[in-house]
Amino acid sequence: MVPEALHDFFLGSAGVAGALIGLLFVAISVSGERLAREEASSQILRIRANAALTGFINALVVSLFALIPDGGIGTTSVVVAIVGLLFVIAALLQLVRVRHLRWTTARDAFFLVGQSVVFVFQLIYGIELGGPSGDSSAANGIAILVVVCFLIGISRAWELIGGPSIGITREVVALVRGDAPAEESEESEEGGDRPAPQDPPRR
Repeated sequence: MVPEALHDFFLGSAGVAGALIGLLFVAISVSGERLAREEASSQILRIRANAALTGFINALVVSLFALIPDGGIGTTSVVVAIVGLLFVIAALLQLVRVRHLRWTTARDAFFLVGQSVVFVFQLIYGIELGGPSGDSSAANGIAILVVVCFLIGISRAWELIGGPSIGITREVVALVRGDAPAEESEESEEGGDRPAPQDPPRR
């Protein structure tokens, strides 16, 4: 049983999830050419797209069933969490099969592990909420996980469309090494290739 205080939250989250799924479809259509390639980088992009879609669908399904009186949100949370865990396992196996071992691949693997933790907590909360006692704190936990799923989906979709990212580790390493920005280095190279100005001929 979902507390009445969470009704408006799930009502709003259902609308947000539907809108984000629509925007994700637009992002996938824009990146369709890159996703259709058989390269390892394209397979990683497909994993990110599936991760975003899984997070948004998880939030949408849980929110919609929470709005149904006696809709069995506990059972719904358990089922959706199991489906999400199966996706994470399949995505990790795909990363192993690709064997495209780079920092970005490791980051995607850690991200998938974090997403699996979310599904595990949702599974636990769903079991508690589906029990005879119907713990209301479990419903609050599921509501928090819905927000986390939104954040996961948005971050995955941002990486899917190639949005710029600023990593604190990368910036600190670049600062320590004294690396110059790309634009400044290009200007310095162009300036070095230019001939020195000559004096006008005397008459």
